[in-house]
Amino acid sequence: MTANAPTPLPHSIDALTALLEAGDYIVDRRLATVLFLALRLGRPLFLEGEAGVGKTEIAKVLAKQLGRRLVRLQCYEGLDVAAAVYEWDYPRQMVEIRLAEAAGGIDREQLSHDIFSERFLIRRPLLQALEPDPSGPPVLLIDELDRTDAPFEAFLLEILADFQVTVPELGTLKAAQPPIVVITSNRTREIHDAVKRRCLYHWVDYPDAARELAIVRRRAPEVMERLGQAVVAFVQRLRGMDLYKLPGVAETIDWSRALAALDTFSLDPAVVSDTLGCLLKYQEDLDRLDSGTIQALLAEINAEIADARFGPS
Repeated sequence: MTANAPTPLPHSIDALTALLEAGDYIVDRRLATVLFLALRLGRPLFLEGEAGVGKTEIAKVLAKQLGRRLVRLQCYEGLDVAAAVYEWDYPRQMVEIRLAEAAGGIDREQLSHDIFSERFLIRRPLLQALEPDPSGPPVLLIDELDRTDAPFEAFLLEILADFQVTVPELGTLKAAQPPIVVITSNRTREIHDAVKRRCLYHWVDYPDAARELAIVRRRAPEVMERLGQAVVAFVQRLRGMDLYKLPGVAETIDWSRALAALDTFSLDPAVVSDTLGCLLKYQEDLDRLDSGTIQALLAEINAEIADARFGPS
């Protein structure tokens, strides 16, 4: 296999699971299955879930492990075709027109054809993802689609259905090989059925305690085992509370690393209170975790770990 040869796609769900784990992404069976089917069938994958559960990371790790280029379209309110698909390089076109005028004898029809050729086309992420690549079709990440305005979804339909873009001046630009498409949404609004019908769907939930501990071990290996157990147990309990924004896996990892940086060996009320900003990002949630609540949670966790119900110490 040459250096530029495309990396083959995993041949089984287990192979895909191993591929992701080699990139420090711990995946459950259901997510591995739907991702494998998306790769095998060449269908876009639509991932919904709370912020911080690892939706974006899936695309990033997949691109890295397959050796593919990652093309990321970060969505936001007001996103339009010019920023997402393509636009014309108007300053260069104006220069071309001025040069033609200075040379005299303008053939207006030919000039119009020339300035709307591909050399003046600025390719934005969606069009970039349709271009051939020696390492194989890229991974196209359309991140946080729910942040866009609803009409923008209509621009996606042609790409998601046929992996092509129509540029009126040039015609239809179609991918020789479809990109691997991952779309994420935090579900701040509903995405239109027309988009979802073109995709395989999966809800990415918070991991259970065992998988979250495995993630901490992989992503924050500097954290001592007993501390990692306590961190995961604490976060799992927070997710059962009535908070404005529950902590995601990303916050669990951040908190674990912060505690390790402070040379913490175990959780106590003082260190939890001092570092809660790594987990909770709203003052209302911080106010709910007063000293009494923290002490009660830690008492439960310490008893659980002492009884070895959480896992090996």
